[in-house]
Amino acid sequence: MATKTITVTDIDSKEYEVELIDGQSLMEVMRDSGLSVLATCGGTCSCATCHVYLDGEWPEHLTVPGGEELDILEGTGQYEPGRSRLSCQIPCAEVEGGRLTVAPD
Repeated sequence: MATKTITVTDIDSKEYEVELIDGQSLMEVMRDSGLSVLATCGGTCSCATCHVYLDGEWPEHLTVPGGEELDILEGTGQYEPGRSRLSCQIPCAEVEGGRLTVAPD
């Protein structure tokens, strides 16, 4: 079985190929790969320390952000409609081959 990956650009503009693990969120695989994602709340959708920008084309079946996630994102001052997501809210099973950028602190 082929490895599923995603390309992540960190806050220092360095690109990394990160292996996706079914059953985990993007935040978990980025954090566990040692990338600069604080993930302060541990994935409970109560902070914005895993805020990312989706780059380019993403699958149509990617879940849309819910009200709680949007409230948090809009409060960051760095919200970009259509691009901003909390990586803790994106299951790895929904993405493969995409690109994202970690939002600045």
